[in-house]
Amino acid sequence: MDAQVSELFGTGSGQNSGSQGVGSNVSPGNSFGIVSKKSFTKIKRAKGRSSRHLKPSNNPPYLPPEAEEGNIEYKLKLVNPTQYRFEHLATQMKWRLQEGRGEAVYQIGVEDNGMLVGLPEEDMKSSLKTLRRMAEKVGADITVLREREVDYDSDIPRQVAEVLIRKVPDDQQFLDLRVAVLGNVDSGKSTLLGVLTQGELDNGRGRARLNLFRHLHEIQTGRTSSISFEILGFNSKGEVVNYSESRTAEEICESASKMITFIDLAGHHKYLKTTIFGLTSYCPDFAMLVVGANTGIAGTTREHLGLALALKVPIFIVVTKVDLCARSTVERTVRQLERILKQPGCNKVPLVVNTEDDAVTAAQQFAQSPSITPIFTLSSVSGESLDLLKVFFNIIPPLSNSKEQEELMQQLTEFQVDEIYTVPEVGTVVGGTLYSGVCREGEQLVVGPTDSGQFRQLTVCSIQRNRSGCRVLRAGQAATLALGDFDRALLRKGMVMVSPEMNPTICWHFEAEIVLLFHAKTFHKGFQVTVHVGNVRQTATVEAVHGKKELRTGEKAVVSFKFIKHPEYLKVGAKLLFREGVTKGIGQVTKLQPVSQYQPPHLDEQEAWSEGPRHAAPSPTS
Repeated sequence: MDAQVSELFGTGSGQNSGSQGVGSNVSPGNSFGIVSKKSFTKIKRAKGRSSRHLKPSNNPPYLPPEAEEGNIEYKLKLVNPTQYRFEHLATQMKWRLQEGRGEAVYQIGVEDNGMLVGLPEEDMKSSLKTLRRMAEKVGADITVLREREVDYDSDIPRQVAEVLIRKVPDDQQFLDLRVAVLGNVDSGKSTLLGVLTQGELDNGRGRARLNLFRHLHEIQTGRTSSISFEILGFNSKGEVVNYSESRTAEEICESASKMITFIDLAGHHKYLKTTIFGLTSYCPDFAMLVVGANTGIAGTTREHLGLALALKVPIFIVVTKVDLCARSTVERTVRQLERILKQPGCNKVPLVVNTEDDAVTAAQQFAQSPSITPIFTLSSVSGESLDLLKVFFNIIPPLSNSKEQEELMQQLTEFQVDEIYTVPEVGTVVGGTLYSGVCREGEQLVVGPTDSGQFRQLTVCSIQRNRSGCRVLRAGQAATLALGDFDRALLRKGMVMVSPEMNPTICWHFEAEIVLLFHAKTFHKGFQVTVHVGNVRQTATVEAVHGKKELRTGEKAVVSFKFIKHPEYLKVGAKLLFREGVTKGIGQVTKLQPVSQYQPPHLDEQEAWSEGPRHAAPSPTS
């Protein structure tokens, strides 16, 4: 955890002169777009979606050797295979698809050691034809991402091809990725989402964003104050599926094989707690930082970037409103972003996307290396470069592999409650994310902790994902659960619904190893801060700063906290973020002081609870 992230939360400019111009560290325009050798030392050589660069020399270019695991497969050629060989190739494709949770990338014309040999035109056509037959065999679709000629010792032109294979896993309705949308107020976040999801360009006066707002004051001011969700789908061939062709979210879910769920967060500083809650509780796979080309890095932009870095959410940047500015202004904004990304607290490698080839390269490098930060420049009014962002969303893979997903699903059920509704003729409905396990209709769970530290039994009546029905919910998926006539007064944000066998630990007191990112004076015992841990958001008092009397900006320490209102369900190792005014810090939970273990309530006790008044929180003396 780097204390230098604190520079992003301070008041200084924090810019250095290390920038070398737009895209200085990465060469996205070169063939398969690998980074230079100097920059490549900063980037981990991942097994999966590796970066690619065809060297303009007489020596044949190369890729890293093929990995046994992951969803990348190298094939020199697939010309007229025997039936036995074809069956083996189809089985191999199933394995690669499973590794990529429904997506795989085939490099045709590449040897297993990574050498880009290439194929003559006829052999390439025959190989792609065989690849299509293999995809049909396993029920998948293929999309040729790009074809390039390679400089090989041959008079005949040779090509290599990069092909995306996509198949929705049998136990899922579609692939799902969550993207948190960050950025300063008036940077064009909601407008961009409106254009992407509605399929119509903006008129320059905010028409595209009207469908995203949830409250009247948002429409009147044009500023988002709450968290809203929008969806963008892609079918198995990589074509966009949105509201321009489908009237309802259910139709989009039926047509799409890959779904991008956008979490539209607030940009204004007074709604910062809402933005932090969206980042910590909804577990986004990626974050999209939107910057207005006309205003540059202003307002909360730097702070939102710092939050994403502190929570280790991979981030990419979209510069909007390029239609309002001269080209020189856009380039100045991009250079400004590059200087910040190269700061010691960020240590990012910016990659400016100008062509479709750059977008493919950006998606692959972004997924396999946390250092890469793609930068898009576009307009929601003219539509300039909007297609490049769609290509990026179509290709970008999930971060977790199938093995990690299976491990999470084998654990006991844990559902985080983020939203609570009352729906006519349905009853109480909760929205949130399934952190682990599998949840099915009719399943018996317990929810808590209540103000007195109790857990209450309930039954999941029905499940919906992206506004369409779903019978089974798996780890990592967000959904709404109908709880029937369960009393809404017993629920609050920050609760968890878990399996009765889990024995959840409840605590008033906990310890965390923290880094104080920014504080005007000194941080000491008795100070009160708002603590964010996952979906938990509550004020806590600093009980002790171990080993020190006080903390200053950039210093580390182990600190004891005590919740002031009610106990919470926490886990050791959970990421923690706290704030109070200009004070901000990050860390992780290191120790819990449990006050009780879960014990199933007796039936008469539960009835007495639901009929009687709510108990006041006991004094946390333990």
